[in-house]
Amino acid sequence: MGVQKVNTLAGNDEMQHFVRALLDDVQAFEYMLEHDWFENDIVRIGAEQEMCLVDKKTMKPANINMQVLEKLTDAPWCVTELAKFNLETNLSPREFVGTCLSDMENENLLYLKKIQTVLDEFDANIVLCGILPTLRKPDLDRHNLTPKDRYFALMAAIEKHLLGSSFELRIDGVDELMVKHDSPLLEACNTSFQVHLQVSANEFVKMYNIAQMLAAPVIAISANSPLVFGRRLWHESRIALFQQSLDTRTAHDHMRERLPRVNFGSGWLKGDITQIYKEDISRFRVLLAGAIEEDSLEMVANGQVPKLRALQIHNSTVYRWNRPCYGISPNGKPHLRIENRVIPAGPSAVDASANAAFWLGCMIGMAHLHEDVTRIISFADVRDNFLKSAKFGLDSTFTWIKDKKMPARDLILQELLPIAEAGLKLRKVKSADISKYLGIIEERASQHKNGARWALRSFTALKEDISADEAVTCITAETIKNQQLNKPVHTWKEPTISDHTDWHPSKLKVEEFMSTDLFTVQKDDLIELVAEIMNWRRIRYLPVENPKGELVGLITSRILLRHYATRNQPTEQPPATTVKEIMIDKPVTVKPETNILEVMNLMRVNGIGCLPVVKGKELIGVITEMDLLRVTARLMEKA
Repeated sequence: MGVQKVNTLAGNDEMQHFVRALLDDVQAFEYMLEHDWFENDIVRIGAEQEMCLVDKKTMKPANINMQVLEKLTDAPWCVTELAKFNLETNLSPREFVGTCLSDMENENLLYLKKIQTVLDEFDANIVLCGILPTLRKPDLDRHNLTPKDRYFALMAAIEKHLLGSSFELRIDGVDELMVKHDSPLLEACNTSFQVHLQVSANEFVKMYNIAQMLAAPVIAISANSPLVFGRRLWHESRIALFQQSLDTRTAHDHMRERLPRVNFGSGWLKGDITQIYKEDISRFRVLLAGAIEEDSLEMVANGQVPKLRALQIHNSTVYRWNRPCYGISPNGKPHLRIENRVIPAGPSAVDASANAAFWLGCMIGMAHLHEDVTRIISFADVRDNFLKSAKFGLDSTFTWIKDKKMPARDLILQELLPIAEAGLKLRKVKSADISKYLGIIEERASQHKNGARWALRSFTALKEDISADEAVTCITAETIKNQQLNKPVHTWKEPTISDHTDWHPSKLKVEEFMSTDLFTVQKDDLIELVAEIMNWRRIRYLPVENPKGELVGLITSRILLRHYATRNQPTEQPPATTVKEIMIDKPVTVKPETNILEVMNLMRVNGIGCLPVVKGKELIGVITEMDLLRVTARLMEKA
């Protein structure tokens, strides 16, 4: 999350002071570029490993990051993230040579082991996955925001710039997700393995454009985030979810273009790195400020390297998928990095290192082959490839160099893996590391099996026999088991319902197992229509709603049977009967956050078999005795 000591803007004076410092930083940056101050004689790599924390029994988020950090003594490498169920480790920068890739994996494993040792005290586990399958919408309420000033300031600033009334998620896949949320904490769904590559200042533009070009195939091979709130969406749903979670825009009756704060960019980079900063300052309002204690222009005039604090703060609130980064090396020289943010966390530590090796090797190899990739492929195609890869992963077909159409697997196997291998050899990376990590990428592509396809196949098969909640619990448990063995995802078996018997539904909430695919009627509909719908769909309950989607009544099969049993049988057509004449006008209801045990008690006490689920007055789901019977049957099977 970048600089921690920040705050929301208190007024115009503070805004103007910060903006002046921001503009000064850009000028200071240009001065350092012009006078060749940047470190160009070494190439380093680094990474940030984000993770989720879950309860060992329920596999649901464990909101304990602050308690864990208190127990982690002498661990400056471990820091908080946005939500209480997130942590992040910062792996050491190391020279891009020799055993750097296996060293990165070993350090990652060491840190994960140290964190897990502390988590054992809390009966919790680490999960490495782009989006935690067991995550629920209530887990993203404000009370789960990590209690640090920076996060509170960021949430408040984003909400202040919201043009609509709420944040919305609209993602289509095998299933569909359409939901509103009152907080940008939806961003906390996403965890990634952010890889850094230090590049020389005079090659930054060339390398950045290559990073943009490679985003699509890297996503395709590494995708593992297809499950969100129990729905099958994009193969790498992080891409859509991250953008929409921080999207302050809203629909209008005009076609004005507004770039979201999470974006892929609007075109090829030309000129120098400051083009990115200038565009972001021009497009996006300042969200956060901080005490700016240095005068960057005065410092460069005196031959001193500034921290460019204002620029760093603003850069941390604009989320490009390939982000430019400025830093100062231990020798006091400034340096430039490209931060790859498209790679999801996991599925295992060895997979993460393989993803990094593939991207890093392709970056070097592609730079050796092409002086300027903007001459051989259009930005429109690169952006289109990026979106395709997020939606379809390894099933994508890309428009590649010179308008060549290539399936993702063929592109990776036939063209990019040889380029990545050549690139790693140019950096004199140990041959055993090259074979190990690129071999994992080759197996994934050959078997057509990345984390996304494993999760989708597993979920679809499990859903044939068990509830969505139990399915994602089973998938999460299997993920943890394979991660702890550090097995690459292409070797994972799909879980079955007999693999994981430790499912605890007593803490389930209504929204996790209610039916949301509803058939409803309205008050003025004919009873004959009700009878036919119940017969066609083989259902025993029909909620009655008004045109606004608000619950106004309930029709049951018992009511319908009684109506037909007591009706006279005249020779002429009987007068029309409407729903409002026989419906229950004040049915017992529950809220989406109601616990499953409360639902059982309500049904038993009231002698009913159906509970409409409402939020306010709006009908959002239905719970029937059959839903409870399925849960009970699964528990009996396990017993």
